[in-house]
Amino acid sequence: MVKLTENIVQFFENQGFVIVSTIDKRGSINNACKGIVKIERKGKIYLLDLYKGRTFNNLKANPHLSITAVDEHKFIGYCLKGKARIVERQRLIPEISEAWEKRLTRRITQRILKNITGEKGHTAHPESLLPKPAYTIVMGVEEIIDLTPRHLK
Repeated sequence: MVKLTENIVQFFENQGFVIVSTIDKRGSINNACKGIVKIERKGKIYLLDLYKGRTFNNLKANPHLSITAVDEHKFIGYCLKGKARIVERQRLIPEISEAWEKRLTRRITQRILKNITGEKGHTAHPESLLPKPAYTIVMGVEEIIDLTPRHLK
């Protein structure tokens, strides 16, 4: 596993979601939006998946995973590559479940505050309608790709 800098950890913690890429049986890339629940400096990332769909099936066949996020305003981003394993909901450690609940509560609170201040957004609170996570993805980071253009570093 590759250790992550504090800047990279904070960058990913501040993302509302990330793009997770897996490979299907035909060798095609599948992209999905996921939320990071916990990220550790030692290079371990926990993502909760709410559905057992393509990402789940792809990871069962091929553990390679990439996580990508960008901040368009700051013009920075990262792609983290590694191997992942699936942890079923019943084997989920309580700390991860609690972290998910806190993150969900924070997202709902942010949406309500934006609605109060007049920012247009979704009229409902979609986060409150999300199902319980079906499983956890645990990835060990093996490679970090800095997506920031060289001339801006």
